[in-house]
Amino acid sequence: MAKLVFSLALLLSLLAVSSTAEKFDFFYLVQQWPGSFCDTQKGCCFPDTGKPAAEFGIHGLWPNYAKCKGGRGGGVGVARAVLGDDAFLAAVGLGRRGKCWPEYCDDGNGLKLWEIRDLVTSLEKTWPTLSCKSGRSFEFWSYEWKKHGTCSNMDQHEYFAAALALKARHNLTAILAGAGIVPSDTATYPLGRIRDAIAEGTGFTANLECNRGAGGEAQLYQVYQCVDKEGKELIDCPLSMPSKCNGRVQLPVF
Repeated sequence: MAKLVFSLALLLSLLAVSSTAEKFDFFYLVQQWPGSFCDTQKGCCFPDTGKPAAEFGIHGLWPNYAKCKGGRGGGVGVARAVLGDDAFLAAVGLGRRGKCWPEYCDDGNGLKLWEIRDLVTSLEKTWPTLSCKSGRSFEFWSYEWKKHGTCSNMDQHEYFAAALALKARHNLTAILAGAGIVPSDTATYPLGRIRDAIAEGTGFTANLECNRGAGGEAQLYQVYQCVDKEGKELIDCPLSMPSKCNGRVQLPVF
């Protein structure tokens, strides 16, 4: 009898773990160019640790579906890149957990500085905030963890360590510079040349997002590198995405 009770308890435990694991298809490792973040009508503010380096910085590591749930078109799953998360959810009428990507999977699991204490120096360098809402990058990391990290099937340390390790493998700033694509307030670069440089430098295709500068010019804003669902290896992006990009874009000086 005791053996049967133990077996049932073990089975229930395994089922509970299985039911709580989030099912998604890949991650986006999103890196943003600080010059394009700041060169807008909204502008930016530096974190309390000082002006970040003129390099691509991490925006987040986002679980994503290869196809939207609930019968909506697969292209909708990346439309948030154009509209932004909140505007997209409102436009398509999805709930807090959008059906094209998981988010806010455990509201009670707030980020604890103690859990990532050995990563803080690296995070401050490679994942700085540029928002004027707060100069504390920890608040940025906390938001990204709560919205995306809680759906990653990783603990807090694993999630941030994975993002840092992925970024460290390929220096996007150096890859573009090697192809003659360097920050400038006057030069423009063909979008295809940027895509080709990243594919050649990393071995994998990526998606690009552009924004508009203060003068209305198109700027390379973010690079979306696709990562396997274990968060370990880059893959070719399974989805294309609307990007707000024209044929030529700037990479503004930061």
